[in-house]
Amino acid sequence: MFPDALLDRFAAPIRALPDKKRALTWRLIRIGLALLAGAGTAFAHPPFGVLIGLLGYPLLMILSERSDTVRGAFWMGWLAGFAYFFIGCWWVAEAFFVNPEQAWMAPFAASLLPAGLGLFWGTATALYRRWAPLGAVRVLLFAALFCAAEWLRGHVLTGFPWNPAGATWRAGGGMSQFASVVGVYGLSLITVAATAAFAPLIGPGAKRSRLISTSLGALTLIAVGTFGAIRLAQSDLQFTDTVVRLVQADVKQETKWSPEAYRSIVDRYVALTSQGAARTPNVVVWPEGALPASANDVFASADAQAIAGALRPGQTLLMGLGRGEPDPTAPEGGRYYNSLFALADEGGTGLRVAAVYDKHRLVPFGEYLPLGGIMTKIGLRSLVHMPSDFSAGPTPAPISIPGAPPAQVLICYESLYPGFTPGAAGRPEWIVNASNDAWFGATSGPRQHLNLASYRAIETGLPIARATPTGISAMIDPWGRIVDGQRLDPGVMGVIDAPLPRPTGITPYGRFGDFLFFFSTLTAFILSLWPSIRRSRVRANRAAI
Repeated sequence: MFPDALLDRFAAPIRALPDKKRALTWRLIRIGLALLAGAGTAFAHPPFGVLIGLLGYPLLMILSERSDTVRGAFWMGWLAGFAYFFIGCWWVAEAFFVNPEQAWMAPFAASLLPAGLGLFWGTATALYRRWAPLGAVRVLLFAALFCAAEWLRGHVLTGFPWNPAGATWRAGGGMSQFASVVGVYGLSLITVAATAAFAPLIGPGAKRSRLISTSLGALTLIAVGTFGAIRLAQSDLQFTDTVVRLVQADVKQETKWSPEAYRSIVDRYVALTSQGAARTPNVVVWPEGALPASANDVFASADAQAIAGALRPGQTLLMGLGRGEPDPTAPEGGRYYNSLFALADEGGTGLRVAAVYDKHRLVPFGEYLPLGGIMTKIGLRSLVHMPSDFSAGPTPAPISIPGAPPAQVLICYESLYPGFTPGAAGRPEWIVNASNDAWFGATSGPRQHLNLASYRAIETGLPIARATPTGISAMIDPWGRIVDGQRLDPGVMGVIDAPLPRPTGITPYGRFGDFLFFFSTLTAFILSLWPSIRRSRVRANRAAI
């Protein structure tokens, strides 16, 4: 029995209800199905991996096109988006429990963030309802509008590109490898289009064309998976002579800033840095904001000499610290940056700053307050954990590291963004991802962050050395896979001494960036809307005769 016949059989008892009760029943069913669509697609992502949840995309497409009005379609998309981001981003609330006095804000963070992000989905489904053509070609319009909205979500107001549809596929697996060609947004377009191709099974149109649509969707997924399997089978993982030590001190966020913890934290990092090894590391990587102090204070204290003493001759330490810089033009007479320092030992007399990277993409409400002047006046400055905003660093560029190849630094949230790393001229040989996921405790957040960061390796063909204070620290190869044994899970204190993998050649995505995504999205728009445009022209010409 064809799916639409099954649907008719299910709907028959509801159609027999009185008008008001029938309308209310359908409304509640649509609301429930929209929430189910969003929840399903959220649970398809790692670490859950319930891939049948991808059927939420065709379900959302059906709900949108069967809405009575454009406004109704908007609410279908918004409800689905709310469920998706509530499940995918609930860990944000965990950060507000670190400081008990801020715990009251946790429910607002857990609900307002998905409510805002759901607007992108609602806009996409409303436009789809407004423009949807007849026939299976409407799948292309749905995918193009949805993924265009997702791209905007990753860029508007600095963006929040958490869990795009393409990242449903576990990084390092076969399906993820196509991101080396089209990037994670291109993979999102393919994922949504291929799964939404099942939607025409329920709806108008000839059964043959509806079956063709579904078959093409399935074949697309098979082709992408086959490409990935071949790419992984042909991968030749080789290593450079550079050895990188990743330090995970297991410093919990709730105790990090207590004054009595400072000494033990410094001692812990120093001990892990100086720990013996079969092969002396060339580079030691500490995570973002490793010490509960500013770089200005640390470098001026005796701790600088203790840290320098932990380094062996020729070693370089990459250490994440906040730093202040005088600036008479700034409102408070100075600026504060979230930075990563490349430090070398000055022969036992202290540390020499060989390079510094200042974080460019800042986290809204975490590192700066949007509309900060207004928010401060109405008493909402407490939403930010610093008394003043961080400043954004200059446009990202690779840094030179003594004793190691040049690297692109991505601090925490920056690892969510494709396109930070130069693909041709000035291409580095590896990526350093210094992060602090301690804010999010034992939630899904750190695991999803690792998956998203690993996509940058696939897109660029570069290995990633990832250091966090509480996990997950890892050495990731250019195919997005964690190198065997080179991983420290949450709650583990220790080090990884990992030989640095060699990069692959420049990937198609590294060369062309999001061009293929934009081209494919535009092509999908044209192919889906052209029949409607052509019919409109014919009607206009006939009216003019």
